[in-house]
Amino acid sequence: MTKARAAKKLAQAAAFGGGGLGLIGATLYGVLTAEARYARHVIGPMKAHPAKGDGLYGRYPGHPITLAMIGDSSAAGYGTSSPDETPGVLLACGLAELAKRPVRLVDVSRTGAKSNDLAGQVDTALLAGPHVAAILIGVNDVKSQMPPSTSVRLLDGAVRRLRAANCEVVVGTCPDLGVVRPIMPPLRQVARSWSQRLAAAQTISVVEAGGRTVSMGSLLSEAFRTNPSMWGPDNFHPSVTGYAAAAAALLPSVAAAVGVGPESFVHPESFRGEAVLPIAEAAVQAARTAGTEVAAAKVAGNDRGPRGRWAQLRHRRRHPKADVDRVEEEFASPADAVPVGK
Repeated sequence: MTKARAAKKLAQAAAFGGGGLGLIGATLYGVLTAEARYARHVIGPMKAHPAKGDGLYGRYPGHPITLAMIGDSSAAGYGTSSPDETPGVLLACGLAELAKRPVRLVDVSRTGAKSNDLAGQVDTALLAGPHVAAILIGVNDVKSQMPPSTSVRLLDGAVRRLRAANCEVVVGTCPDLGVVRPIMPPLRQVARSWSQRLAAAQTISVVEAGGRTVSMGSLLSEAFRTNPSMWGPDNFHPSVTGYAAAAAALLPSVAAAVGVGPESFVHPESFRGEAVLPIAEAAVQAARTAGTEVAAAKVAGNDRGPRGRWAQLRHRRRHPKADVDRVEEEFASPADAVPVGK
């Protein structure tokens, strides 16, 4: 079975309530959960939750764009010492600059959250009437041995509820667990293969539900693999620099989702590997390359072709191997864009 077919079958299993474990392999899943338990032992207990950065950002007039941040510790910014260092605040500030409008951040993410916590988070987020939501979820599902099809199905439900409320959705797919240092070889490659397949299935499900995805992979290609400064003290969660890199990867797609920023008006460019493909093929390609966006597309006015829904593969980040120092410089002082007390 090709990776594209496997990802598509996992997404279908999620849609129809199947177990889906056999599609990834019970032995493989058992190995990963055992490794997750070992990694959790090495990392130690989670400490205090990061402070929330809810508030209004951007020194601009106009009606605010409401951004909801949803998900687990990667969305909450576990390990940061200030709200200004969290992904939600970084995204809000960047979006305000691109839109030239204020952005209101509603951060409902929580350290330790799993996909079955998404429904409650979406309930809270919808009270604020968000225009766009960014979701980062999935790693804790592995730790808790949640069947992959269940994880994908719960994410699908969250995206559909947000879209039904006219909220655009950008999902950062499952990261490459093969770069997590507490997971030792030879199981890193197993973890990498599993996480790429889950990311592809998440992509298919999210795009079918009306959202778009950004492949987090190793976030900035080789950066997390080779640069220790991208990791926090536990070698499991990102550092402040790592969270800035994640925000930089998500920002162009979040902006495009609400129709702001220069990337919103750039047509797909084939010389950069951008194309319109069947959804399963686009999902697999995206899982291999960090920062790749996948969204629904049409060909000759049709949503679907012989191999299913059409999807647009985009590399909105112009420099996939961006200088980390530049990322830090752009995102390290979000308070500069905050006009109102939080």
